[in-house]
Amino acid sequence: MRLFVSEGVPGCLPVLAAAGRARGRAEVLISTVGPEDCVVPFLTRPKVPVLQLDSGNYLFSTSAICRYFFLLSGWEQDDLTNQWLEWEATELQPALSAALYYLVVQGKKGEDVLGSVRRALTHIDHSLSRQNCPFLAGETESLADIVLWGALYPLLQDPAYLPEELSALHSWFQTLSTQEPCQRAAETVLKQQGVLALRPYLQKQPQPSPPEGRAVTNEPEEEELATLSEEEIAMAVTAWEKGLESLPPLRPQQNPVLPVAGERNVLITSALPYVNNVPHLGNIIGCVLSADVFARYSRLRQWNTLYLCGTDEYGTATETKALEEGLTPQEICDKYHIIHADIYRWFNISFDIFGRTTTPQQTKITQDIFQRLLKRGFVLQDTVEQLRCEHCARFLADRFVEGVCPFCGYEEARGDQCDKCGKLINAVELKKPQCKVCRSCPVVQSTQHLFLDLPKLEKRLEEWLGRTLPGSDWTPNARFITLSWLRDGLKPRCITRDLKWGTPVPLEGFEDKVFYVWFDATIGYLSITANYTDQWERWWKNPEQVDLYQFMAKDNVPFHSLVFPCSALGAEDNYTLVSHLIATEYLNYEDGKFSKSRGVGVFGDMAQDTGIPADIWRFYLLYIRPEGQDSAFSWMDLLLKNNSELLNNLGNFINRAGMFVSKFFGGYVPEMVLTPDDQRLLAHVTLELQHYHQLLEKVRIRDALRSILTISRHGNQYIQVNEPWKRIKGSEADRQRAGTVTGLAVNIAALLSVMLQPYMPTVSATIQAQLQLPPPACSILLTNFLCTLPAGHQIGTVSPLFQKLENDQIESLRQRFGGGQLEETFDLKAKTSPKPAVVETVTTARPQQIQALMDEVTKQGNIVRELKAQKADKNEVAAEVVKLLDLKKQLAVAEGKPPEAPKGKKKK
Repeated sequence: MRLFVSEGVPGCLPVLAAAGRARGRAEVLISTVGPEDCVVPFLTRPKVPVLQLDSGNYLFSTSAICRYFFLLSGWEQDDLTNQWLEWEATELQPALSAALYYLVVQGKKGEDVLGSVRRALTHIDHSLSRQNCPFLAGETESLADIVLWGALYPLLQDPAYLPEELSALHSWFQTLSTQEPCQRAAETVLKQQGVLALRPYLQKQPQPSPPEGRAVTNEPEEEELATLSEEEIAMAVTAWEKGLESLPPLRPQQNPVLPVAGERNVLITSALPYVNNVPHLGNIIGCVLSADVFARYSRLRQWNTLYLCGTDEYGTATETKALEEGLTPQEICDKYHIIHADIYRWFNISFDIFGRTTTPQQTKITQDIFQRLLKRGFVLQDTVEQLRCEHCARFLADRFVEGVCPFCGYEEARGDQCDKCGKLINAVELKKPQCKVCRSCPVVQSTQHLFLDLPKLEKRLEEWLGRTLPGSDWTPNARFITLSWLRDGLKPRCITRDLKWGTPVPLEGFEDKVFYVWFDATIGYLSITANYTDQWERWWKNPEQVDLYQFMAKDNVPFHSLVFPCSALGAEDNYTLVSHLIATEYLNYEDGKFSKSRGVGVFGDMAQDTGIPADIWRFYLLYIRPEGQDSAFSWMDLLLKNNSELLNNLGNFINRAGMFVSKFFGGYVPEMVLTPDDQRLLAHVTLELQHYHQLLEKVRIRDALRSILTISRHGNQYIQVNEPWKRIKGSEADRQRAGTVTGLAVNIAALLSVMLQPYMPTVSATIQAQLQLPPPACSILLTNFLCTLPAGHQIGTVSPLFQKLENDQIESLRQRFGGGQLEETFDLKAKTSPKPAVVETVTTARPQQIQALMDEVTKQGNIVRELKAQKADKNEVAAEVVKLLDLKKQLAVAEGKPPEAPKGKKKK
């Protein structure tokens, strides 16, 4: 196998250290490459570190590479290590990225650097101290230690940033740093330059946002409650007691939805998907699903909200698809518009409008903006060298040409980009070009085209950005991409193409041309609104009253942050411009790419055939939403998140709360007499609710989902500690306590149903129906936790919300959608186990199945130990023990071992 690393890339530190630990277990060739070298042939962007396996497959997640080396060395996975890895990715890395950026790129010192990461360092120190072990997961070094050490080393190798008072952290860091594999890794990556070796790498990264508010940690609830003031507790109790009377009246429904003076008017768009293909999961999370969550949240806040999208139907891609399928461009658009609409309907996307760009309104508005730009001198004419097919008697747009890539020699490179090496191409640079229609060889000819004079508009754009960016919620990658284009200086951009399928150019001499899709696609938002209401200008020519949020993947940023704003500013017609530009990174598929042609990945029309409900897809995609960095869809992770977070955490709590009302109190919410501990819980839930609001107001969608799960975990803990199933059998005081705990728990469940609505609308509605939540409480979410189910309220029939995903089911889906290449690399038991029988069995039982069962056994064992420690009811303990034994039998069979004989008490 071959490990590719690069000097000055921080992710290479832990993988080199992990590779050093595996030395002698496997032959690893380490190659140092430049940070811009493309070592993975199917990736369009440079990526290191990368591990190329002997099978030809690639791993390019730092954690996945480290995990692979640890498994090679015989390390056994455990749940605590996985928790640390999740914490490192979601909490440590954002804080650490900010600290390194401030130190290396901005030249800041001291507390300006340490402040952003101090909470995370303290968390590690406290965890090490509390468990009184030298390493994060116990007495021996684990994967978590190497991954966290590699992340922290560039900063902490300077003693100034390793606080002396954090003695446990200090000892842990020094222990690891003196090990030979870690020392060699540091020498290779930092080259005796210390943290400054990272400067070239960090300068290319988006400027990180400073951590906002408190971070979600693995600390237990008691530590959070200890920080509450008496005033906060009193305010939470007061709000709770006011109950439903605190809710404002519902906003009257409008049709059409139009801006209202004096209200917050929120206009939301998601990037218009190309009509010529079926969206995959990455497209769905990057645009429509993220925007849908924010739209639903806006409506819960009673903001006047309009959410729109539609299919982008003009351009070369549509003509190409029409040729492939033997249809006209209009027939292609009609066919795929229906497919898109059906997919988004199944995913429960709450568009107010889902339109299309092939409309008379699109032509009218685009031509009007063009005419205004032309009249004001912002349009240029220039001659362009272009390929012309004499046989077809027309100039060829980029995608109608194929040939040999001038960079890598790939023989099927397109006229705009090579799919193999990823480099952008000018069609006239292709070797041996061919017309895709007739396969004849085109010739180079000159032709006239129109250009938008962006340099002349650059000053207006910079002034607008100067007013817009401060205080806005543009994502860091959107800011970085926009400012990098400006830093390099804007160039005139061609806005016409030699096509038939597009918006006609209303200028003499250009009758045979249409507008380039990147010029008029963003105008589609306006025309789609114009087809919804003839008062569309109240949204789109009303910047004083309208807040415009635009959602997209990062590759779409320049068209929304530069091209359309320049067009609108040059048109001088008071257009509404984007206030908050929300861009995601990319979602990969099992650390590879989605590919419809290769059958790799889940596409929107396939998701509904998996038997997994739409809300589960929504939850998981939002849980792994690529907010700060690329993320990857994983079937095994989907199983684990469904079974742990939804089934065992959220679903378990809500079901128990409702069942206690039904079973112990006849279906009526009991009287609640709050103790000081209950009041503190109210305050804590209120704080978590407010944290949820803060995150969603900043469009931190993934992080806000964690707040829901955190409240649910606290609810489970509250029930477990207070044991209402026991108290209901005791004295009058015990029964009253059972009533209070049950009443408070079912009100937390009601709150969660509303918080969950933007994420899982069907599950939310199901919970609200089961609890018979009053209608006003279903549609409004305040910043305080209210008692919405008062004593005496009758609930409905309670039933489980989620179903367990089984290993066989997920394995079948993983194979069906072609994502098996990565998991096969983890088939390590066969290499390390000395028992031939186990080797044979492991090759038939998938390693992911074995790992999932191991995780299930660990979790079930923890449940049994917890119940025994609490001296729970014997029948309840026995039931959980039966589950544990059954899981152990399944694991033994999967590993090829004979199931253990049941152990019984010996007769005396």
